[in-house]
Amino acid sequence: MITKEVFLVLNLGLAFYNIGTIWAHEIDIFRTWKLINDPGIFHTVQEVHWKKLPYWVFIPVGVALLGSVTLFWFHPDKINTWEIAVAFGSQLVSLILTAIFWGQWQAKLSKDESGSSCLYLEKILRTHWIRTALINIYGLMLLYMTIQILA
Repeated sequence: MITKEVFLVLNLGLAFYNIGTIWAHEIDIFRTWKLINDPGIFHTVQEVHWKKLPYWVFIPVGVALLGSVTLFWFHPDKINTWEIAVAFGSQLVSLILTAIFWGQWQAKLSKDESGSSCLYLEKILRTHWIRTALINIYGLMLLYMTIQILA
């Protein structure tokens, strides 16, 4: 049987994996797309990117969401519910904003003929730091909780 402490640490590891993927998007992937001048090549690159997302982004994010919900019931005694709520809330807000903004913009970007000069890529580049911050808050809250159980 897995202990509550081990479950928290597993969630922490997954959170830091997700931090890595969000920073890859923030400082490399989207900014590299801006450099692709040929719309045909741009859309090929984006299509390849989309095919990889279920494995290296969607599944880990989904498992992390399940883990953060489970933490409300299965967490070390030293951890306060408000800490779990902050972590879960930042993750939930990120997912909601992704559904409303970034996901929609990426879908529209994939159909826009202008490729890297598309308005939607500009919107993503201007605002994606918000999602990056929310995912970092989630991970840092789990780190804070983990430090509490080690102290």
